[in-house]
Amino acid sequence: MAAEAAEKSRKSAQRDAQAGAQASALATRLAREITGEVLFDAFSRGRYATDASFYQIMPLGVVVPRSMDEALRALAIGRDEGRIVTPRGGGTSQCGQTINDGLVVDFSKHLNRILSLDVEGRSCVVEPGIVLDDLNRQLKKHGLWFPVDVSTASRATIGGMAGNNSCGGRSLRYGTMRDNTLSMEAALADGTLMRFSEMPRDLADVNASDPARALFRDMLDLGAREAGEIAERFPKVQRRVGGYNLDALVPRNAPNNMAHLLVGSEGTLAFTTKVELKLWPVIRNKVLGVCHFGSFYEAMDAAQHLVKLKPIAVELVDRTMIALGREIAMFRPIIGAAIKGDPDAVLVVEFAEEDQADNLQRLKQLTELMGDLGFGWDNDKRKWGGVVEITEPALQSGIADFRAAGLNVMMSMKEAGKPVSFVEDCAVPLPHLADYTARLNEVFARHGTSGTMYAHASEGCLHVRPVLNLKLEKDVKAMRAIAEEAFAMVREYKGSHSGEHGDGLVRSEFHETMFGPRLVADFREVKHRFDPGNVLNPGKIVDAPNMDDRSLFRYSPDYRVDELKTRLDWSAYPGAGGGFQGAVEMCNNNGACRKLEGGVMCPSYRATRDEKDVTRGRANTLRLAISGQLGPDALTSDEMMETLKLCVSCKACRHECPTGVDMAKMKIEVLAARVASNGLTLRDRLVGYLPRYAGLAARFAPLVNLRNRSRLLRKLFERFSGISARRALPAFRRDVFTPPAVVVGPENGREVVLFTDTFNRIYERENLDAALRVLSAGRYRVHLPKPVSGSRPLCCGRTFLSAGLVDEARAELDRLVAAFAPFAARGVPIIGLEPSCLLTLRDELMSLRTDDDAKAVSAQAFTFEEFLVREAKGGLLQLRLAPLADKALVHGHCHQKSFGAFTPVQQALRLIPELEVETVESSCCGMAGAFGYGADTYDASIEMAELSLLPAVRNADKHTLIVADGTSCRHQIHDGTQREALHVARVIAMSIARAQPNSTISSVVKDPTHG
Repeated sequence: MAAEAAEKSRKSAQRDAQAGAQASALATRLAREITGEVLFDAFSRGRYATDASFYQIMPLGVVVPRSMDEALRALAIGRDEGRIVTPRGGGTSQCGQTINDGLVVDFSKHLNRILSLDVEGRSCVVEPGIVLDDLNRQLKKHGLWFPVDVSTASRATIGGMAGNNSCGGRSLRYGTMRDNTLSMEAALADGTLMRFSEMPRDLADVNASDPARALFRDMLDLGAREAGEIAERFPKVQRRVGGYNLDALVPRNAPNNMAHLLVGSEGTLAFTTKVELKLWPVIRNKVLGVCHFGSFYEAMDAAQHLVKLKPIAVELVDRTMIALGREIAMFRPIIGAAIKGDPDAVLVVEFAEEDQADNLQRLKQLTELMGDLGFGWDNDKRKWGGVVEITEPALQSGIADFRAAGLNVMMSMKEAGKPVSFVEDCAVPLPHLADYTARLNEVFARHGTSGTMYAHASEGCLHVRPVLNLKLEKDVKAMRAIAEEAFAMVREYKGSHSGEHGDGLVRSEFHETMFGPRLVADFREVKHRFDPGNVLNPGKIVDAPNMDDRSLFRYSPDYRVDELKTRLDWSAYPGAGGGFQGAVEMCNNNGACRKLEGGVMCPSYRATRDEKDVTRGRANTLRLAISGQLGPDALTSDEMMETLKLCVSCKACRHECPTGVDMAKMKIEVLAARVASNGLTLRDRLVGYLPRYAGLAARFAPLVNLRNRSRLLRKLFERFSGISARRALPAFRRDVFTPPAVVVGPENGREVVLFTDTFNRIYERENLDAALRVLSAGRYRVHLPKPVSGSRPLCCGRTFLSAGLVDEARAELDRLVAAFAPFAARGVPIIGLEPSCLLTLRDELMSLRTDDDAKAVSAQAFTFEEFLVREAKGGLLQLRLAPLADKALVHGHCHQKSFGAFTPVQQALRLIPELEVETVESSCCGMAGAFGYGADTYDASIEMAELSLLPAVRNADKHTLIVADGTSCRHQIHDGTQREALHVARVIAMSIARAQPNSTISSVVKDPTHG
């Protein structure tokens, strides 16, 4: 037995070595013949091994071509070397379409242009890598849009949508991807370029010598031969995206659009190079009716009646999704405004006719129809319900965002079990929807689980996900059984088991029971005719593996995470490292972090467009590292540091990732592990220990600041410390902020604590001076607590955390809590100016301490603006403010946005009379603490700033106030534009000085508006 095992191991090693040599040869050839990225290292391959499904297949390598010619060259090289090739867009497929064990070609980074636009003819031609939202942003100025509005519009590429025959929430009006695709250009696996478009059946428009003619003739003959079988077996529902679209080939559809055969083919037939799309006028007016139901069954039964009013969408939100939404800060106010009482389900009915009066009339008819169906607010549970009318555009947008986030809201469960996608795309005729969902819930219950349901009630296509833990064999068996029973029901109702997200690895196996053996043989014939060498993305649609083959799962049978030491509190999650494993595994690859506009996440990806630099890519790398799939010590490796290098710890993912992946917090853990393993670099020491040496540096400020004035010293400093010579460091000063007293202000004033953070204390004392003046003018009694022991000023430990020095950060926070806890215990607000420092008390403090003192300090921590706005709303703010400037342009700090603390900044500025407040729609400024100073991150820092922030500041009128609360943000603005940005405290202090021209405050507050 031992000899047998040894021989088996020897052969396995031999095979691995041979495969490695072949991969190396392929990588060498690709790198020689194309200029785009060629990624064959384990870390890069791992980032492309998954999509939004529960599968994982490690590719041989990845190519990111710079041009379509390079993409076609990669295809040719892969074919020549005997490797399969899989085209990939946003990588958000939920059925495993975009993963395979060959060469993956990523179209999303470079191949994303609009090639032509016909406004009058309402059509455009695009490259397959263009993202839907990006396309629609460019079309909007022409009054047009592409209406296949999938919930993943911020990252779904047109090529991927064509591959899956995507549908979107408004397909009731606009149809599917197939209905809106006019033509496609694509290369066959052998490299032959063809145009797929509408063709007469005699192929009169195709040159007799054209290789396309023979292919098209064979396809049209197949359609004629199988017309009867297609009519008999293809489901008669609009939401049918399974198999190949053979119905596009039958004589009754003449002239036949050959592009419709490629739509939904999941990259298995041809390599798409161009897509011609049908465009529609943008929606100008709309209203929503949120129909409430006390019974889920009654909601499903009502859908068939509601569609008779001709809405453009009817979307389901069930009880589970409503409950989860109430737990998510960004959606809580939306739920509060749109949901009445405690419904079992709501149907969001949307009307969007050109005439708003028509929409309002239909909304009235909707209320009447609900009454005719027997629903009323005073009825018992089964017939309880009614309509909440939504006409305000902002609330409509909020509801749309909530609905679009439905999948990810469902996936926000922190338990080991998650809602799993495998029967979620089934579509049944509307008259059967209520019975189907009721029976499906019975199936779930029989197998010991329950399911979530939401989405396209108007089409009978609900996204249904039973909660399962696919790490457990019993749950995998339950999944298989549920799939078989659910698909049998769908066939009984003459529906489709693939209603939107395609087949991939999940549903392709079941085509024979859905379509019958004859049509499946036809599918195989089509695949072979297009791709006889089986080069293009095999294993999808035809000849698929079993959907429950665990060797293809993200969590395969041998998936293990060994225990690891962690420094922060991860107890809200399951798994090793005190829950760190579960937190990492929360990433379901939905790709929301790949959005290019709106919010903050993910600033580094917006600059580089690299999968490595997006939250999803980092989370995948962490998961593979802690589970041993990237080799020993991967967590502390140089490759892991490279993966995290451009993470600016903006914390946007904490707020904007629908499943709450907190990469900034995870990065602290990795840095801590790295420090424990490798020690500190000089740069880490300079950054981390800043609060401890800042006082000494200030004493010798002129000497320390010499570095900024000498080109030679800058270069030497870069060489030894890694701080970029191109960046001036913040200048130390001798007149650091020193509290004038332990307490300032009237004895009978309302008490507050002012947190004098290191950055403002050392570099920009004007902000602390201004804050004291504002609080004093408001008649607050301001405490400036001293440390309980020692003379070193208090610090939040932020710099230590950024260097992975968690113990040192904890020590600083312990000192701070000891000083602030007595005030917090009696409800005294703790006010901070630097967002990253103050919000550390609301975030990392609670990951390091959970005692009552820490909780009290955290609960009483307010940004300067949060406090002022709270006082103003309570009628307690007593400030005389005078007009200051016509306009303020405001950039929000990332942490303010992450913690919902940016709106108060705008509100506080609006307290100043006659001041117009404009917000820069920006992501991270790119400075991000020490990030922008790094020699290896300087360029990325500038790229992030140039996305929107710096151009907006440069375009601002010289009399416009530039406002930014973050120390780093102000320095980035100054470095990039030579404009001075002000903290809100200074702006309000200037306004007070204007209102009291003869007071002491006016003589000490510098007013930039007066030159």
